[in-house]
Amino acid sequence: MIRHIVFFSARRTDDLEAIRTGLLGLAEIPHSSAFEVSPNTRVDPLSDEIDLVVYAEFENQAALAAYKAHPLYSEITAKVRPLRELRFSADIVSG
Repeated sequence: MIRHIVFFSARRTDDLEAIRTGLLGLAEIPHSSAFEVSPNTRVDPLSDEIDLVVYAEFENQAALAAYKAHPLYSEITAKVRPLRELRFSADIVSG
């Protein structure tokens, strides 16, 4: 299993909802076994620059690659990219 975690910050606070709504559209792509978009709780004062977190699980590398190759992925990322400031991604393989 691959855990795909992506951290986002907004250029402007006013764009947070548009970014969240856009990212939620990625859940429509059929290759993930779990998908969520959540605000950062900002419990850790050293990571308060992160606004939103995407967490997804994929059965394997092929499923993650199919997710990223889906046309909806390109469409949504093109809409979200101009609204975000930072984007950090990490993939964790387990099992």
